[in-house]
Amino acid sequence: MVKLNELHDNPGATKPRKRVGRGPGSGMGKMGGRGIKGQKSRSGVAIKGFEGGQMPLYQRLPKRGFTKPNRKKFSVVNLGLIQKFIDEKKLDTTITEDSLIASGLIRRKLDGIRVLAKGVITSTVTIDVTGASAGAIEAVAKAGGKLTVTAKTAAE
Repeated sequence: MVKLNELHDNPGATKPRKRVGRGPGSGMGKMGGRGIKGQKSRSGVAIKGFEGGQMPLYQRLPKRGFTKPNRKKFSVVNLGLIQKFIDEKKLDTTITEDSLIASGLIRRKLDGIRVLAKGVITSTVTIDVTGASAGAIEAVAKAGGKLTVTAKTAAE
């Protein structure tokens, strides 16, 4: 058993901080590794995207796209995982969003749960979720079950 007072890092995992400008004996004294004169040898310099007055690259390139601020984010679950949890007796054949969270298959609901068709489902199940892919609905129906989608916006 490991004791708290015996915990230590691997050798070479941590290095001491380099203290610059602390005398000639340190090897980083006098100018502190900044060279002689010039803008970058002075303090208070921030010239990350600056191109000497020329229009910077990030301003010359065209901007495209749009990020939707109120976009819905779904928790994703695959059919193969649902089948695995049914085989392990962690899920019943009647599956709701709450039962998926209770079984530990999904941590949190977010804006809803979306079922995707990855994996194989063999059990006859009734699934009631916010969203599902067309392939998932087809696969559950083929196995003799039923997948109902509560939110119209989530369905493909």
